[in-house]
Amino acid sequence: MNGMAIASMVLGIVWIYWIGSILALVFGYIAKRQIAERNETGAGMATAGIVLGWVGVGILAVILFFVTLAALGGPDTSFE
Repeated sequence: MNGMAIASMVLGIVWIYWIGSILALVFGYIAKRQIAERNETGAGMATAGIVLGWVGVGILAVILFFVTLAALGGPDTSFE
């Protein structure tokens, strides 16, 4: 079992303020390469870590979008 694949899946689940999501992606892609080179097991865990990492990054992007929109004031809906 590839250790990077395990780390990727665990970090994808935990997220740790989205730093875990980025690390899940990094470890997942490294694990996929190592698994292919060394003929190890754990490809499913690496894939799960990658998917969860991208989900975390996507959620962060949506949150940042709405925070930025709110900070800019959004559309002016006042009737004068």
